[in-house]
Amino acid sequence: MDLKELYRDVILDHNRQPRNFGALAPADTSADGHNPLCGDRLTVYVNLDGERIREVRFDGQGCAISVASASLMTEAVTGKGRGEIARLFDAVHATLTGEEADAGAAMPLGKLAALSGVREFPARVKCASLCWHTLNAALAHERTAVTTE
Repeated sequence: MDLKELYRDVILDHNRQPRNFGALAPADTSADGHNPLCGDRLTVYVNLDGERIREVRFDGQGCAISVASASLMTEAVTGKGRGEIARLFDAVHATLTGEEADAGAAMPLGKLAALSGVREFPARVKCASLCWHTLNAALAHERTAVTTE
């Protein structure tokens, strides 16, 4: 099995069986995200333990890339602090946009590396990054909607 096929399988698995899917009540904070280009809509819910994410879930609907990215994100950020999440966001963004030379070395991505194939479809980068922007809004305690355009 080549790397592209493995990554495709990870994306398909997380789309078909998203992890941490569903509302979290009560949540310490949440934010709504919307990608009008393809209709993705999601809400990210977060419970904190100090500066660390104790639990994170997402709810909504979207394309396969959007759902898989949100599922992978929730697994990756659980238990991490704000600083680690910011560095992970930077590494994922660099991977999505093809600027990963420095970021990838600085922060191992694990399963999130499966999102690297998205860079071949620039219009889908917003689909994959919507959940990350929405998580950032939730962590900033912004209760307003996030739109990626």
